[in-house]
Amino acid sequence: MALVSINQLPENILLEVFTHVPARQLLRNCRPVCCLWRDLIDLVSLWKRKCLREGYVTEDWNQPVSDWKVFYFLCSLRRNLLRNPCAEEDMRFWKIDSNGGDQWKVESLPGAHGTGFPDAEVKKYFVTSYDMCLKSQIIDLRAEGYWEELLDKFRPDIVVKDWFAPRADCGCTYHIRVQLASADYLVLASFEPPPMTIHQWNDAKWTEVSHTFSDYPPGVRHIFFQHGGKDTQFWAGWYGPRVTNSSVVISHRVTRNPPHTVAQP
Repeated sequence: MALVSINQLPENILLEVFTHVPARQLLRNCRPVCCLWRDLIDLVSLWKRKCLREGYVTEDWNQPVSDWKVFYFLCSLRRNLLRNPCAEEDMRFWKIDSNGGDQWKVESLPGAHGTGFPDAEVKKYFVTSYDMCLKSQIIDLRAEGYWEELLDKFRPDIVVKDWFAPRADCGCTYHIRVQLASADYLVLASFEPPPMTIHQWNDAKWTEVSHTFSDYPPGVRHIFFQHGGKDTQFWAGWYGPRVTNSSVVISHRVTRNPPHTVAQP
């Protein structure tokens, strides 16, 4: 029996085969093989198929996608880039920048004079004291799998979210600062709203703070995330803002980003 070249298969069969090949292998190993494979791997329909197969979109998806290949990779990489956001591992992965008063502490929800968190899966929070408490993480985007062309040419949205809450019996001031930085840690874009103060005898509800970085300058390689605060009564113990469920997610840009929002408690 004569051997048949794989390139003699109908193109739709080859496309189906490529749908099952890991994306990075397609680009690194398969695309350079020949002109036919290069052209097939560059087809929009292949990356649509892969997105459908992985569950990134459904058959009735109707939102515009400018580049399906980029969309696929962004979906495959999509996750919270902050580690230990909900205090399940105590203070692990967080750098303590300020540890004033009685220092940072981890408590279980809802906590004294507190309320339940909107997401029942979140069980714990970090809590601050009577002098400034700040903690941070630095995210290395290249180490997380994002390559330079993806960041500089396509500049996907960087979505930041954080949650904070006061105790009902004590006022507090909450701080957040997020910076996009170059490989040499030069700040290229920043989100640092004025400190938010909640007065004593409040409803202790959780407030979400969010911001989307879009159309930022090329060269972003690191993300600096810092938050914290202190109480306003200067009481010994842990009466400052509680923080949990923080996230930094890189997302495919579908619509223009709105200005940052702070849901009112």
